Amino acid sequence: MANLNKVMLMGGLTRDPQLTYLPSQTPVVEFGLATTRKYKKQDGTLGEDKCYVDCQMFGKRAEVINQYLKKGDPLFVEGRLKFDSWEKDGQKRSKLRVFVESFEFLGKGGGGGQGGGYQSTPAPAQMPAPSAPEAPHGGGMDDDIPF
Repeated sequence: MANLNKVMLMGGLTRDPQLTYLPSQTPVVEFGLATTRKYKKQDGTLGEDKCYVDCQMFGKRAEVINQYLKKGDPLFVEGRLKFDSWEKDGQKRSKLRVFVESFEFLGKGGGGGQGGGYQSTPAPAQMPAPSAPEAPHGGGMDDDIPF
């Protein structure tokens, strides 16, 4: 059975990042990220669904997030879901959070690439995109997709 645990989110920080250090002196940053989905309701009015996600990152990049970001700043993160469970006051507790593996700063407008990026691996060199072959029946992107 194949498995995949991949998360990509773009949103604004809900609070200032909180930096701590493990006993091994490894930096750990925790922050909240809010995403918003806008849609049109059946009555024609606009609606919004907000989702608040707790995020965590380890290592030198955690210090970068703590140094350059604050509440309200936009951020793009990639990572994986992590399930944490613990016991407090005799009650079992749990939380699903995003373990951030890479991120990119975003401009204030929420678009990509305006503030540079910081990834765990170097980005590949920019290569021109190959030209798309024409469809055999002459159709384009307007054709219906069968799924």
